[in-house]
Amino acid sequence: MHLQCRNEGGAPGPGQRAARRPRRRHQGHAGVTTSSERLAALAALVEGEGVTRVAPPLLLPAGPYFDLAGEEFGRRLLLTTGGDGTEFCLRPDFTLPIVTDYLESEAAGKPAAFGYLGPIFRQRRTGVIEFDQAGLELLAQPDADVALDRVFGFARQTLEIFNVRHAVVRLGGVGLFEALLAGLDMPDVWRPRIRNRFGHAEALERLLTRLATQANGKAETPDRATLIEQVTEQMLAAGLSLTEGRGPEEIADRYLEQQALDAALVPGATLELLRSYLAITGEAEEALAAVEALAGRAGIDLSARLGTLRRHLNAFGPAAPVTFDAAFSPRLDYYTGVVFEMTGQGGHVLASGGQYDRLLERLGATSRIAASGCAVWVDRLEREALA
Repeated sequence: MHLQCRNEGGAPGPGQRAARRPRRRHQGHAGVTTSSERLAALAALVEGEGVTRVAPPLLLPAGPYFDLAGEEFGRRLLLTTGGDGTEFCLRPDFTLPIVTDYLESEAAGKPAAFGYLGPIFRQRRTGVIEFDQAGLELLAQPDADVALDRVFGFARQTLEIFNVRHAVVRLGGVGLFEALLAGLDMPDVWRPRIRNRFGHAEALERLLTRLATQANGKAETPDRATLIEQVTEQMLAAGLSLTEGRGPEEIADRYLEQQALDAALVPGATLELLRSYLAITGEAEEALAAVEALAGRAGIDLSARLGTLRRHLNAFGPAAPVTFDAAFSPRLDYYTGVVFEMTGQGGHVLASGGQYDRLLERLGATSRIAASGCAVWVDRLEREALA
C-alpha cells in the first residue's frame, strides 16, 4: 500500500474533507466557535510544522489486522473479498497502514512525523459505522520520551480546539507491568501467558484463578499407565477406534504434557502481589507511590519506569486531573511503554494512544524503532463542544 501525502496547501487525500487551514498559529483557540472553524483548526494541527499529512487507502488488506489485532478486533472489520479471494476491509484505523508504508519506504529507520484526518469504519452493535478520526504518529524520533510528550501535547491541543476543559486523563504503564513481571518469582513459562492477557481483565483473572488453584494443590494428575487405561475405556465406550486417528497413548501423552505445564506452579505470594498491583488505581502520584512501595516490599526495582511515568505527568499541565491505573492497557499487545486515554464529561474516550515500538517489530523492522502516537475521535469531540 502507498500513502498519499498532503503538503501544505495541497488537495485533500481520499476520505478527507477539504479544509483550508489558517496560516496563523491558534493561541488557546479562543476564537474557534463553529464546527467548520474547529475542523479547520484541527486540520492545521495535523499539518503542523515538520508533520506530513497522509491519507491511507480506504480499502486495505484485512490479513494484517487479524494477525496483529486479533479476532476480537477482526469482528469489527467491514470486510469484502476480491476476485482472487483476497480479503479486504474498509480502513478501521490509520496507524497500521501508516507504519506499514513507512517500513516499506526508503525513509524506514529515519525520524518521521505523520498526521491524519479522515474517516474510519468499524462494526458496532447499533448506530453508525463511520467515524472521523485525527491523529499523530511519531516514528524513529531521537528521544522517545520527548516524542511521547509531543503526542500528549497534540491530544491536549485537540481538546482545547473543541473547548473540552474537564477531560480526565488515565495513564497506564505497559513497560512498568512488564518490568514487574520480569522480577517476580515464577516459572518463566507463565510470564508471556500473563503478559498476553494484560489489559484483558476477565482473561487475566481467569488465568490467575487457575494458577491459584494449582498453587493450592487442587490439581491431581494420574500416572501414564492409569491414564492410558482410562482413555482406552472411554474410547471403547464411545465406539471409537483405538487405531484410527490418535490412539490412547498419544492422547494420554498430550494430556500429561499439558499437566506438566500446569504443574509449573506460581507461588501464592506472587499471585497475591500481582493482584495487589493490578488493583492499584487513583490519583497518579499517589498510585505510583503505592506501586513503588509494593515493588519495594518484593525487592523489585521499578525506579526507572516509575521515574519515566512521573516525568510525563507534567506534559498534561497542572489543570488536568491525571489518574494512574495499573491494570490499564489497550487490548493490543504491541504497546510497549506508557499508554493513555482522555475521557470527556460524557464518559466517552476522546483521545488515546501511547508508545508502540513492538508494532514495528511485528511488521518486520530489523532494528528497534521508537514509535508513539495517538488518535482522537472527532465526532465525540464535536458532541462535547456542543454540549
